Amino acid sequence: MNGTVTQTIRLSPADNVVVARAALRADTRVEEEALTTLDSIDPGHKVATQAIAKGDTIRKYNQIIGIAESDIQPGQHVHTHNLRMDDFDRDYRFSESVRSLDFVTPEQAATFEGIVRSDGRVGTRNYIGVLTSVNCSASVARHVTRRFQEDVMAEFPNVDGVVALTHDHGCGGCAGIGLNYIQRTLSGYSRHPNFYAVVIIGLGCEANQIGAMMEAEKLNPSDKLHAYTIQDSGGSAAAAERGEGLIRELLSDANRIERTSRPVSDLILALECGGSDGYSGISANPALGSAADLLVLNGGTACLGETPEVYGAEHLLTQRAVSPAVGQKLVDRIRWWEDYTQANHAEMNNNPAPGNKAGGLTTILEKSLGAVAKGGTTNLVDVYEYAQPITKKGFVFMDTPGYDPASITGMVAGGANITCFTTGRGSVFGGKPVPSLKLATNTPMYLRMESDMDINCGDIVDGTSTVEEKGQEIFEKIIACASGEQSKSEMMGMGEEEFVPWMVGAIL
Repeated sequence: MNGTVTQTIRLSPADNVVVARAALRADTRVEEEALTTLDSIDPGHKVATQAIAKGDTIRKYNQIIGIAESDIQPGQHVHTHNLRMDDFDRDYRFSESVRSLDFVTPEQAATFEGIVRSDGRVGTRNYIGVLTSVNCSASVARHVTRRFQEDVMAEFPNVDGVVALTHDHGCGGCAGIGLNYIQRTLSGYSRHPNFYAVVIIGLGCEANQIGAMMEAEKLNPSDKLHAYTIQDSGGSAAAAERGEGLIRELLSDANRIERTSRPVSDLILALECGGSDGYSGISANPALGSAADLLVLNGGTACLGETPEVYGAEHLLTQRAVSPAVGQKLVDRIRWWEDYTQANHAEMNNNPAPGNKAGGLTTILEKSLGAVAKGGTTNLVDVYEYAQPITKKGFVFMDTPGYDPASITGMVAGGANITCFTTGRGSVFGGKPVPSLKLATNTPMYLRMESDMDINCGDIVDGTSTVEEKGQEIFEKIIACASGEQSKSEMMGMGEEEFVPWMVGAIL
């Protein structure tokens, strides 16, 4: 990438703020904006480029990110001390921006080395899973998987591992929507193509009865889906022995699995961001959006989540909805969240975390505008509730919370078989059974945490790469990882603790 690298980044000619590319001391001359800084500006933070009167809107990405709380002069730092969230009317304009897409022909579409299951679905990893219907059986599940450490698994090189995914729910008044979510999540994982086989262990007296769950979710016991309870097995020791025996019988067949060439239309990519900063919407998120576009145009699926983190920017998605009905489904989820947060004495604008603010993000509107960029530019073809099966090809949305583990858990339950996770502050998220690639928004953090980061998108900020170039790099990395190349988090064995089903409702 050629040309002079400026001190600041302007995202739209209509903006009245720019973003500091690196730290700017007070009284620094910024030639490209013909201004002198009046305050010290941290990297990724905003500086005013014109006089902004109290009560006027502040724009970034040519979108409103908030209201000036006081008069702001050119060169002043714009952040929590002088910028506040304010509600404004969003023009949803359902389906106004829908466009024809130039899909790659099947003959020319990209391919990866995938694992074809008996039902035709395709995985990117080959695990055996031990799931629990309730927290009460978690220790037994862990006891089972501890018997399959590296020394044992060395005999089965084609099996990625035996993993216990436990959770804190399943009883204590678990009912209604909360019970639906946990059952849907466990069902999605039980069917996931990244598992060769699954063993479900319950206690026996829990609210989330295994039999009722399997009936509700149409799960049928088979040679690759086993379910039992501790109480019916004769106690913890007997239940652990039973699980160990089942898995030992499964390992040899699981090890015979081979990868074959598959079109990337078999990939469902979960799009996530966490520990975001002021660079997220400039570098990693739009670069991931570019990669998502490439995947969609090659016939694949990209799923955006985190409903509280598209709040205030949802109109950019409804305008891309393939039909008003699809757009309305997203608006309905936004309204649900408004009611939900109000009932729980919270507010949507409290979403930016301290780390987000330290990195330059001020309001949920600003954060959401950057987050939406992960979804690229193609049409929004469907909207799903939490952990529902993802059945459409193309760009889709799933209603998930902004809490990263719970969000990704829902998308994986829906069928996502690879994750891309952008971070500015430095998330160390890992996933099992689905690998997670972490994309750094800035070079200093990437260099500081290189053992956790898979791709550096900070070179976009540095001026040495473009969003499109980085999008191509991410797309190629997705294919390599889906074909078996380990992510950084996989190299460190991360992923078992990040299974976090979203629990909605009272615990009694």
